[in-house]
Amino acid sequence: MLADSDVGSIITAAQSGALWRYALVLPQVLLIPFLYFIQEITVRLGIITHKGHAELVRLHFGKGWAYLSSSTLFLAALGALITEYVGVASIGELFGITRWMSVPFAMVFLVVLVVSGSYRHVERVAILVGLFELLFIPAALLSHPNWGAMGQSMTSQPLLNADYRFLLAVNVGAVIMPWMVFYQQGAVIDKKLGKGDLRVARMDTLLGAIVTQIIMIAVIVAAATANSHARTPLQENSVANIVGSLQPLLGSMGAKILVGLGIGGAGLIAAIVVSLAGAWGVGEALGVQKSLNLRFGEAKAFYSAFIVANLIGAGVVLSGIPLIGLTLDIELLNALVLPLVLGFLLLLERVALPAEYRMRGAHKVIAWVLVLLVVAFGLFMGYDTIKHGLI
Repeated sequence: MLADSDVGSIITAAQSGALWRYALVLPQVLLIPFLYFIQEITVRLGIITHKGHAELVRLHFGKGWAYLSSSTLFLAALGALITEYVGVASIGELFGITRWMSVPFAMVFLVVLVVSGSYRHVERVAILVGLFELLFIPAALLSHPNWGAMGQSMTSQPLLNADYRFLLAVNVGAVIMPWMVFYQQGAVIDKKLGKGDLRVARMDTLLGAIVTQIIMIAVIVAAATANSHARTPLQENSVANIVGSLQPLLGSMGAKILVGLGIGGAGLIAAIVVSLAGAWGVGEALGVQKSLNLRFGEAKAFYSAFIVANLIGAGVVLSGIPLIGLTLDIELLNALVLPLVLGFLLLLERVALPAEYRMRGAHKVIAWVLVLLVVAFGLFMGYDTIKHGLI
């Protein structure tokens, strides 16, 4: 769940605060139950069936749908992975390290970590680096936000403004990501969790949903406060811009350290999760061995997909291709892909689980309403984006 607030999400949150101040704090709070209920379904599917998302799609709906689902996932994961490497390169450049040093080093570190370790080993290292994201909380508090203005902004949602709706959709895509469904379902299988672990796994997911949204809110608050002190409007669409805008509030070195460690941790943990999600999706759709608890020779296709994704992601960043605007477009792509992924998630919950593990009563109603709202919003934003030419 820490990977949910990845580099792209943080840049999205910073731009939200810069452009709309505290207005997008409320949507972040409201997205917590959406995030939890969606991910909780993946927990039950993984623990009860011991099969991944694309694997269940293949078994119940055929190879064609599995290939479609996993291919869209791999593209979304690849786009997200590029933003993670952009974050790593940007942090390195803040401290005078060229991207030709930082990006290859990060890529080699990730490949060696995943290929040579077990799931438990990878998870512990990922959580350790991901916890640096919590530094955005003191960054927000040290910026001394205007709590009164925050309260007023949260009550005013300019939904009639097409630009605001676009950024709202981007935020939805930055919080509820298709690759998270694939990753968490594969992760609970690799953890070898059983039915007796279901309650703890749900609590784990809820805690993760709350923490990751607190991080997003902290970034919005810090950027909004910085914007309110700026002489000219800010556009936090890059790591360097975020650091620059916070320097008057946190000091030059303070901004570099807090933002650098926070985004660095976000980029590394998300790079692990995103590329593994893509590799799991490919392995599940093809019906081959896929597990971090297997050696390379036992799961060649799985590990190869992971390595190829990282090579492409790092290669694109090192190629010098202009990547301005990529972050927001990737998050919007997530929102547009969600209807397919979440639609299958609801269907699988009905057909793949035994009756005693399916949702019932209020739980079922709430989950279906929340998921269908996200699906409807994704479909609407596809139409809205084309209509207004916002990409």
